Amino acid sequence: MPTLSTLLLFVAATMALLVVPGPAVLYIVTRTATQGRAAGLLSVLGIHVGSVVYVIVTALGMSALLLASNTAFQIVKWLGVAYLVWLGVHKLFLEKPDDGNVTEPPRASNSRIFWQGVLVNVLNPKTLIFFVAFLPQFVDPARGSVVWQLVLFGVGFIVLGIISDGTYALLASVLFGKLRRTARVRRGLDLSSGVIYLLLGALAAAVSQS
Repeated sequence: MPTLSTLLLFVAATMALLVVPGPAVLYIVTRTATQGRAAGLLSVLGIHVGSVVYVIVTALGMSALLLASNTAFQIVKWLGVAYLVWLGVHKLFLEKPDDGNVTEPPRASNSRIFWQGVLVNVLNPKTLIFFVAFLPQFVDPARGSVVWQLVLFGVGFIVLGIISDGTYALLASVLFGKLRRTARVRRGLDLSSGVIYLLLGALAAAVSQS
């Protein structure tokens, strides 16, 4: 079991990383802005179910193996890039433009919102690098099982991530809630979200293994 000082240092370091907006936060805020609070919170849940995958593979040592294999890393990286680009292209060019009515546009299903969040995080190579490079820094083999320490820190990261990202979703819902009722603004949010998805794809493409 890690010491109290180690746990407090982990919480402080993790929150410092989480509060700085990154790809996951941008995705959650975009979802919230275009479809509301419930969609944003579902995206948060999906993002961190994706984190569960990395907690498992990190604890089993598979993530270090994956990071050591350039081919495997590149596969994960470009699948993530392709998925984010597809989301951006879909928002910009494939969704039907708003006809000017103030009624709500067709809503994506809850399952679609959730699984998109999972995929965005699982296919994000920066998440892989984070779990491999960050979590092990707090593990002390002298304090017990390395596997269970990694699981403990992984679960802690997910809990803190849900709190941080959920706060972003709630703030975004308040900020964009009334604006979404205007057709022109809704279309502007759709176009903005499409650009953000493409930028996220570009960021993912820029991630190197070293």
